[in-house]
Amino acid sequence: MEHELKDFLHYLTVERNLAKNTIVSYERDLKKYAHYLRHVEQIQSWNDVSRLHIMQFLKFLKEKGSSPKTIARHIASIRSFHQFLLREKIADQDPSVHIESPQMERTLPKVLSLEEVEALLEAPKTNTPIGIRDKAMIELLYATGMRVSELVNLNLSDVHLTMGFVRCYGKGNKERIVPIGSMALDALKAYLETARPKLINPKKRATDALFLNHYGDRLTRQGFWKILKKLAKEANIEKELTPHTLRHSFATHLLENGADLRAVQELLGHADISTTQIYTHVTKTRLKDVYKQFHPRA
Repeated sequence: MEHELKDFLHYLTVERNLAKNTIVSYERDLKKYAHYLRHVEQIQSWNDVSRLHIMQFLKFLKEKGSSPKTIARHIASIRSFHQFLLREKIADQDPSVHIESPQMERTLPKVLSLEEVEALLEAPKTNTPIGIRDKAMIELLYATGMRVSELVNLNLSDVHLTMGFVRCYGKGNKERIVPIGSMALDALKAYLETARPKLINPKKRATDALFLNHYGDRLTRQGFWKILKKLAKEANIEKELTPHTLRHSFATHLLENGADLRAVQELLGHADISTTQIYTHVTKTRLKDVYKQFHPRA
């Protein structure tokens, strides 16, 4: 059963060209699924899996405290895998047919107010190379709305300061060009001229990574997450903050100021505009909050 799983992950990598994080998610879900089938249901072949076995696995996840979102993700992984097995004639039936995902409430993304964004952008202490780097990263994230994985994977050649844009690669390695605002450009220039040269480790092989950690290596997503939590604390931001919050704030603030939904979709790199439309609901919710707060007869 492991062999077929490896073939599927290879298919996702080579033929589907999915992002590394997406493939890791598939692998984690399906390894858990395969482990359950082998050790609980005593199944040795994918062809022996029935709809009942899948339902029992989903029940097992629910009893372990998995959220509807996590269960829905597992169902999507299982469905894709069994479709692959059927298509490759490894199995002669797809037991995942007609298994429905749990109903989920679509929660609105949390966003920062303009005042909170300003406080966060001013939090890095720019009298050190690390502080100058942190300032450049936060400014760039808010200026472009890119994902944190896109930010940490940037290379020097992806930033074009004279033209004022950055090239990043989103899900499925899809390239997009995003303009950079003047304040983010100034922060990036300061980082490249004064801070990055000091973060380079002369004992290590030269790297093209744009943002470096204090060892001179490419900064990781986990590293950035720690930096963001520290800066949020220093900025006295009490909201629950994630690396995606600045992306949400970028999109919401653009729409609040009259940006076209299609343009925001392009900037965010969303394949489907329905994904971008969630931010129109956020702006309406924020308008209601403002109305309730300031209208004398609200």
